[in-house]
Amino acid sequence: MASVDTTAAQSTNGHGGGAEIPVENPATGEVIAHVANLDAARVAEIARAGRAAQPGWQAMGFEGRGRVIRRMQKWVMDNSERVVQTIVSETGKTYEDAYMVEINYAGGAIDYWIKQAPKFLDDESVHATTLAVRGKKMVVRYEPLGLIGVIGPWNYPLANSFGDCIPALLAGNSVILKPSEVTPLTSLLLAEGLAESGLPEGVFQVATGRGETGAALVDEVDMIMFTGSTETGRRVLKRAADTLTPVSLELGGKDPMIVLSDADLERAANLAVYYSMLNGGQTCISIERVYVEEPVYDEFVRRVVDKVGVLRQGPSTGPATAEVGAMTFPKQLEIVEEHVRDALAKGARALTGGKRRAGKGMFFEPTVLVDVDHTMKAMTEETFGPTLPIMKVADAEEAITLANDSPYGLGGAVFSGDRARGEQLARRMQAGAVCVNDALLNYVAVELPMGGWKASGLGARHGAAGIRKFTKQQSIFISRLHLKNDVYMFPYRRRVSKALFQGVRLFYGRGRRR
Repeated sequence: MASVDTTAAQSTNGHGGGAEIPVENPATGEVIAHVANLDAARVAEIARAGRAAQPGWQAMGFEGRGRVIRRMQKWVMDNSERVVQTIVSETGKTYEDAYMVEINYAGGAIDYWIKQAPKFLDDESVHATTLAVRGKKMVVRYEPLGLIGVIGPWNYPLANSFGDCIPALLAGNSVILKPSEVTPLTSLLLAEGLAESGLPEGVFQVATGRGETGAALVDEVDMIMFTGSTETGRRVLKRAADTLTPVSLELGGKDPMIVLSDADLERAANLAVYYSMLNGGQTCISIERVYVEEPVYDEFVRRVVDKVGVLRQGPSTGPATAEVGAMTFPKQLEIVEEHVRDALAKGARALTGGKRRAGKGMFFEPTVLVDVDHTMKAMTEETFGPTLPIMKVADAEEAITLANDSPYGLGGAVFSGDRARGEQLARRMQAGAVCVNDALLNYVAVELPMGGWKASGLGARHGAAGIRKFTKQQSIFISRLHLKNDVYMFPYRRRVSKALFQGVRLFYGRGRRR
């Protein structure tokens, strides 16, 4: 694969206000670019530019904004190889993970939001159900909040960073995207694409930097969309509370898979391997733990081990050169090592992998753990790496109890040959999204809301809520003119009070008659 083009990084971030940040390719250890570490003064400056540009962008209307974003969709497709190269170079993920997940998501999500934004954000007529407001006109309308701050994660610099900017922009807001300092180059490249697509200057800006840059952004914007760890999400929420800034948070997960004895084991094993190793396991809705009913446990484990054993890991130099890429963030590699060591020390066995790979790059071997239980961090804390712990359970009841024994509730999966039984168990799982006989694929169903329960977040992306959260809601209540006999006018009410009260009792009493 060709080396990444860093022109966007060099040209867009000429003004820093702080020391530059080196960007490394985690698969090789090579420094591939430097970006600015913006300070609070610089963040305030670009926030002023964003606010100045927003009214004109809003005035373009749905159709005008949609034309610009449609051109951006074409730009991403026309420049897909360049985007993929950038993603792979700064994340260490495989070519397929970058193309199939990130590029595919961008194409589908942009198409969805362009088509659905007018419907989701158009004025809504509300029909009266209360006697006192019969005959009145009632409307709900949605107005852009103004300036949106998006703080993105390092694992999916397009899908989970720029992806949140699309509905925010189409809703009429200007946006400042603060990418992770580990993977900022994709965001800068996409800013270049938006400019070429005709987006007015100042409507979309990228604020590169470390945590202090993100904190400054929270202080400057009208709403924050944050994706990342639960620990950092709590800090964002506390900071936003000082200014009553609305937030939407997609946080950590420890997604369980339940495999019942009547499941299609080949399908279950294939998807367990694929969705635990996708992006090196660095996905919030990865399969992080599996509970398998005892009668099929041994066969399921055998199939999983066979499949994991043939996976190729290493730097991705193009299509079909590796199945599992590098760990992107050095600290995350340390967490994966700690979780595996803890499990092995407490009696677990690694049937594949189990250690960091020697040589260049940040690689942890694809690892299958058995003889695991909930005393181990690998079963209770977010690992976020290429590991798959598998636990034997007596029955579905034990499986669902253990699946729900977690502070997280982002996603989950249930496999059963009986779809009705699988759905029934899915409804008992404490998670914002659950797949039956599949896993994780719900994320690309942009029609479905995606949000976490418990410590996995607040709010949702996708669906109507995924764009309306970037707006403020206004109710309009309109009465006709010249109502001389309104029931609330005191002289009239004195004359008809008895009849009025009888009418109220009849109106609301109809549903209570037997």
